[in-house]
Amino acid sequence: MIDAAAQKTGLVVNYQRLVDVAVFIFVACGAIAIIEPSPYDFASLVAMPLWFLGGFSINRSFLVFAFLIIAYTIMGFLALIPYWDSADSSLYQYQSAYLVLTGLFYALFMGNETNRRVGLCLNAYIAGALIASIAGILGYSGIPGFGEGVFLHAGRASGTFKDPNVLGSFLVLPIVALAHRLIVGPTRSVILTGAMLLVVFLGMFLSFSRGSYGATVVAFVLMLASVFVSSTNRKMKRRIVMAAFGAVAMIGVVIAVVLSVPETREFFSQRTAATQDYDEGSTGRFGNQLRSIPMLLDRFMGFGPLRFRLIFDLEPHNSYVGAFANNGWLGGFLFFLLVGVTVFIGLRLMFTLSPAQRQAQAVVPAAIGLFLQGFQIDVDHWRFVFFMLGAVWGLEAQRQRWVYRGQEPLTPPSRPAAPASSR
Repeated sequence: MIDAAAQKTGLVVNYQRLVDVAVFIFVACGAIAIIEPSPYDFASLVAMPLWFLGGFSINRSFLVFAFLIIAYTIMGFLALIPYWDSADSSLYQYQSAYLVLTGLFYALFMGNETNRRVGLCLNAYIAGALIASIAGILGYSGIPGFGEGVFLHAGRASGTFKDPNVLGSFLVLPIVALAHRLIVGPTRSVILTGAMLLVVFLGMFLSFSRGSYGATVVAFVLMLASVFVSSTNRKMKRRIVMAAFGAVAMIGVVIAVVLSVPETREFFSQRTAATQDYDEGSTGRFGNQLRSIPMLLDRFMGFGPLRFRLIFDLEPHNSYVGAFANNGWLGGFLFFLLVGVTVFIGLRLMFTLSPAQRQAQAVVPAAIGLFLQGFQIDVDHWRFVFFMLGAVWGLEAQRQRWVYRGQEPLTPPSRPAAPASSR
């Protein structure tokens, strides 16, 4: 109860609202990685302890997630022991532990009051994505003060990130989530949702990231398939098809306009080639990965955290090879198991009726797209990957509670809830 004296003086604090605001800022700050430490890291020091003080419940699915990701991290610390005096290796592993902590937080936070909190976090993520995209567009447009070295890197939009590839991958989730809202969300918000989708897509496109392009296509197709298959209403199926064609047409127009500039068209052709110079040869990206495998077979504890670069002068550019190199054999297998189990429960969430299905159709495809992208780039230290991991396992906690309660009827079963931004 609220104290009467506090009501009279106006000093009334809504704890839940305070937590929501802190988490919203925390998630949105994930879009700012151009400086280190990031505002995201400072925001975590407020949001996570503030939420923790309010208490929470733990679902059995969380224990599976926690075991896999904590065991993986412990293997990294064990692999670090011979190199404890290495500042780079130690810092890398401590950063890994911090990122794991954020993933566990997201799983617990979104595992309670799931639909509302997932909606809150997605809105915060989209807000950050709009900021990052606009910064990238400004950088690419050549406006003085926003170009190379600020929001542009080597002719590619990097926005509020240091690396264009990370910007592009960060924007995969909001593109899929906004496309999902455009397809199944309220018709009254179509114009605003469409406008946001175009801005975020343009930011991703101007990053000229091959991996991000591929992850976006995979995620969009997977989302569309799950929405269409799970719909039992013929009218809704027609709307899904029409909205999907509309979204693709809008994106096609944006691409055509951007590629009408000869310099951009030439750069796009260069970037979308099957391989780049740094991919080829025995000392290229793929050559290093192949050469590392026989060496790792002789090293049960791998090379140690962040030590692949000391041997090959490059990062592994493959999260799965990197897992074995950084965390040893057991760590590598645990990473594969974590990804495999997450994909399994994610697909089940997308294609099986439950209160978590609609939001899973927006989140899971992007996570799967990034897991696939992990075969050609290092994604294991990206903050938003741990956000997606936490979201998937939080949604699984909601699905399990629903199953254990006897699969209570969904209300309404065929109409998605309005996004938080429309309230």
